[in-house]
Amino acid sequence: MRGPGGDLPPHPGPAGGPVYLDYNATTPVDPRVAEAMAPYLTDFFGNPSSGHPYGETPRRALAEARTRVAGLIGAHADEVVLTASGSEADLLALRGAVLASGRPRPHVITQATEHPAVLETCRALERLHGARVTVLPVDRYGLVDPSGLAAALAQDTVVVSVMAANNETGALQPVAELASLAHEHGALFHCDAAQAVGKIPLDVTALGVDLLTVVGHKMYAPKGAAALYVRDGVELEPVVYGGGQERGLRAGTENVALAVALGTAARIAEADLADGAPARTAALRDDLHRRLTDGLPGRVHLNGPEKHRLPNTLNISIDGVLGHDVLAVARRIAASTGSACHSGTHTPSPVLAAMGVDPARALGALRLSLGRWTTSADIETAATALIQAAAAR
Repeated sequence: MRGPGGDLPPHPGPAGGPVYLDYNATTPVDPRVAEAMAPYLTDFFGNPSSGHPYGETPRRALAEARTRVAGLIGAHADEVVLTASGSEADLLALRGAVLASGRPRPHVITQATEHPAVLETCRALERLHGARVTVLPVDRYGLVDPSGLAAALAQDTVVVSVMAANNETGALQPVAELASLAHEHGALFHCDAAQAVGKIPLDVTALGVDLLTVVGHKMYAPKGAAALYVRDGVELEPVVYGGGQERGLRAGTENVALAVALGTAARIAEADLADGAPARTAALRDDLHRRLTDGLPGRVHLNGPEKHRLPNTLNISIDGVLGHDVLAVARRIAASTGSACHSGTHTPSPVLAAMGVDPARALGALRLSLGRWTTSADIETAATALIQAAAAR
């Protein structure tokens, strides 16, 4: 396999492990990313705010990392605020916008299949800051109807938050159209793009978003590295107060090693996008879908849109089986189900429930998400294992 600028490094992780099809949960750290960040854990340990020579190299590295992240999403470097997670970035965007608005009863709009980082933040804003929250429904493909947003917008709407791509189905929301509607009513638009950045081309100007979340461990950087795009001129209340780092929005001495990792991951992702990686991944995903459909005739059903979804994501239900039972038998693959387990009892995914998927079908769901190291051989192995597991039930 080839990567940007040369051969793809060996697959990280234990040798001989199961085929990894859970890239939407987390990606392995690309060895090139690990190599780039390592010196900033040892040799270049200085505080980037220090005026002496030990701060110079970390300071330059921090600036370069910010530039690379900005380049991946079409932003300016000074519009990138580094955070410790996507959840923190979402919190800064939503809480920051609500508190900065100064409104006594601010209105926030989101939608039913958002990540819990957004939904729980909205609930907290409602509980702690008197916000009024509207949660828009989605259709059977998991998409927001722009007319529904238009009807929900009001004079006191402060911010609208709709994700770019769903983490379970890969459904791509009409972000540009939704953002335009929000702006017509004077509201900010936040987009949690954790699953989309690096998998499909994204440009903050073309999308028209004011705030956008980037997450490192979804694009081959370590966990704990993330960022929030904050359009120039947007005012937010900080989440962390202190020394004024990150434009005063996120105090605390920057983790230069993680910033370098995020920036390197962004550079590699940009090269991958230019080199046609999304199309290659989509071809593997579709091959897996065909193999499963052929091997289990009439039993395989796609959840979510067929066309407008991430190139790496396949969410299917198999008639007559429970997703967690299939994966328990198919030991040769590592993937996720369409259900959550609470005290030993499995319940349908809230995402699939919001889409109106029948509970029995939702419990039979599997999320198979491909990534940088997925091969044709992996697809064949996975399909065979899933077909055998489902046929045995």
